[in-house]
Amino acid sequence: MTPDTISHYRILSKLGAGGMGEVYLAEDLNLGRRVALKLLPARFTQDPERVRRFEQEARAASATSHPNILTIYEIGQVETETGAMHFMAMEFVEGQTLRQRLKRRLAMDEAIEVAIQIGSGLAAAHGAGITHRDIKPENIMIRQDGYVKMLDFGLAKLTESAFASGDDLADTHAQNLEPPRADLYATTPLAARPETSPGIILGTVSYMSPEQARGLKVDTRTDIFSFGIVFYEMIAGRAPFEGKTTADMMVSILDRQPAPISRYAPNAPEELEWIISRALAKDRDERYQIIKTLLTDLKRLQKRMLFDTGSEDTAELTLDEVTAAQERRLSSKDSGRTTGATTRLSSGSQRAPLDSLAVLPFFTTSDDPNAAYLAEGIPESLILNLSRLSELRVMAWSTVARFRGREVDALAIGRDLGVRAIFAGRMYQFADDLVIKTELVDIGDGSQIWGGQYRRKLDDLFTIEQDLSREICDHLRLRLNEEERERLARHYTENAAAYQAYLKGRYHWNQRTAKALRKAIESFEEAIKLDGDYALAYAGLADCYCLASIYGAAPPKAVMPRAKAAALKALDLDDGLAEAHTSLAAAMVWFDWDWEASEREFKRAIELNPHYAVAHHWYGSVLLAAQGRFDEALSSERRALELEPLSLVINSNLGFICYQAGRFEEAMEHLTRTLEMDDNFVYARFHLGLCHAHRGGYDKAIAELERAMEQAGGRGALIQAALGYVYGVAGRRDEALRILAQLQTFPMNRDVSPFYLAMIHSGLGDKDQALKWLESAYEERYNWLVWLRTEQMFASLHGEAMFIDLARRVGLDER
Repeated sequence: MTPDTISHYRILSKLGAGGMGEVYLAEDLNLGRRVALKLLPARFTQDPERVRRFEQEARAASATSHPNILTIYEIGQVETETGAMHFMAMEFVEGQTLRQRLKRRLAMDEAIEVAIQIGSGLAAAHGAGITHRDIKPENIMIRQDGYVKMLDFGLAKLTESAFASGDDLADTHAQNLEPPRADLYATTPLAARPETSPGIILGTVSYMSPEQARGLKVDTRTDIFSFGIVFYEMIAGRAPFEGKTTADMMVSILDRQPAPISRYAPNAPEELEWIISRALAKDRDERYQIIKTLLTDLKRLQKRMLFDTGSEDTAELTLDEVTAAQERRLSSKDSGRTTGATTRLSSGSQRAPLDSLAVLPFFTTSDDPNAAYLAEGIPESLILNLSRLSELRVMAWSTVARFRGREVDALAIGRDLGVRAIFAGRMYQFADDLVIKTELVDIGDGSQIWGGQYRRKLDDLFTIEQDLSREICDHLRLRLNEEERERLARHYTENAAAYQAYLKGRYHWNQRTAKALRKAIESFEEAIKLDGDYALAYAGLADCYCLASIYGAAPPKAVMPRAKAAALKALDLDDGLAEAHTSLAAAMVWFDWDWEASEREFKRAIELNPHYAVAHHWYGSVLLAAQGRFDEALSSERRALELEPLSLVINSNLGFICYQAGRFEEAMEHLTRTLEMDDNFVYARFHLGLCHAHRGGYDKAIAELERAMEQAGGRGALIQAALGYVYGVAGRRDEALRILAQLQTFPMNRDVSPFYLAMIHSGLGDKDQALKWLESAYEERYNWLVWLRTEQMFASLHGEAMFIDLARRVGLDER
């Protein structure tokens, strides 16, 4: 029985009940005001978890003061005939829950206003170190005057150290509770199951984030996902995820994409679709990272919608918001226009030319694999096209690729890269329709130079690159000669399907794994099948074949002749492709050992496109370093680094060249600096280990190589062979022989090259066997033989007649 009076509160009527207790309307006898009084009955106080969560709610809700968060007045405890009763006095909200309000469809502007208020409350909670973890319509009240209040912080996680004393419910206490009953969660209809199941999975299943559903540790991004579900429901009039049972619902949240919001709200703005999609990203790293960013987007959308209806003074809008709203009006008047672009200019129309640029991967929230290759492929094609201009320095793809899949701070990136401008875009794909919103930002003052919106059908995709290239050059104020203008206007193919296949090929090529290279080859071959005169597709195919043997996708004899043939075909179609000259040069040095012809091709590539970093990179680290021309090699590699300052492989190769020169301390400086950029970059750690070995630090060398092996996922025959070499020179013969035996069980010409076995025998001091396996590597035409004379692991063999003869046949004169 509930007493008539609790402390100085007189019970008036019952308002409701839930998992955390019963709620009553009461009168504060001291202050003469009505309050909502939540009671935790005495029988519940025997459950320490329930008591702790009850107190947790009070601390969480009172940790911040905000108009959209319910105010907690007091928490206390009184003795009754049946034992202790905990109570919480809080603000009484006269209105209805969002669940009640959702019985009729919300207007678009009302839904956005409610969402903004919820987001404001969440931003305040998150700012105070609080994660709510149970955002749902039942926990949101709408007052009669339209004010929104967030309720029920019973599952809140207090992340600040001031509240961290034993209150991490999901991550500590829940580990000691019984697991959920499989039969209950597999068969219980949602209508019959409890809304919140403490200690099993914290939160309400219908509004859980994927990480909550998996029982993983959560942060504030879990609230953003739950917010996205609520917002979707307000707009669409139905939930984004459905299921007859709890298990069905979890599967839907974890694995299924909600229907586009436009299906249920045809007049919903594109920005709204994008905001909700991003909030509902299943990977939390692809979701909004902070609620404030989502709130900013919502407020901007609200302003634009108000302007569209003529109900807001344009004086309160920024130039960007006014022009964007004007674009929306124009497009609404011309609804039949499915292709074309709208553009806007900044107020500073008179600008000096900007001579350096970074083109960032487009941001997209789509889980469609096609969207991924378009979001990367289009920017990479822009980079390829713009890098041929003499007045413009463009960051290479490998430098900007690390910014894929997330929104970025353009100013910070521009300053880090040392460029004058940043070009970024957001991409939306709806079936066969593509919308790309772009902006060009001046890093000097942070202003927008130009912004545009492109609407295209996928069949018209290949024209986007040309349009974007022209707009970028015009707004950077570049002075182009006639040849460069013709180059920008040129289409390498008129076949849209071939262009899409080419973009897929570049997308897979950039992943640099054996599996991805095979997919890239398939895509480039498809592009060539669709357009036999597609020079760029042949160049891409040559690139793939060049790397295929290095990354273990195929033996050199199977792919390097194909690389050369594809490069020659590309040059037959277009002799001005620096990429094709570079691939041809690589094939000539790695497989033909035709050093003079290779150098001519490298120099021709650099002459055609001085900004093509790969040409400088391969010329320095492959041809020049292998010939012992170390100062020239370092100069060429440093030029590549100027063009790609964040490239891990180029940073590493400065160390690699120094290693080949026997300048181990200098090499270690470069390699250590690379690992500071990315501690998981195996290539740098591999050579760092070898540097330690050649300086006599065998224990350190072994530790680095073992870690490299671990980071490579336990695979990597080259790393194993290097470890075997170090064991050999360190006198740990048995361990070296064990690795040798392991490698000899693998198939030759695929996972293991004879070159690797020669490395181990050299470490063991077995010169005859080392030379024998090097001869086998020569028959295989293994790529690494170009560094035969400079590879420090074979220094002890230099005086041997067989070694001298072998180096001569590879085309390396004795130094």
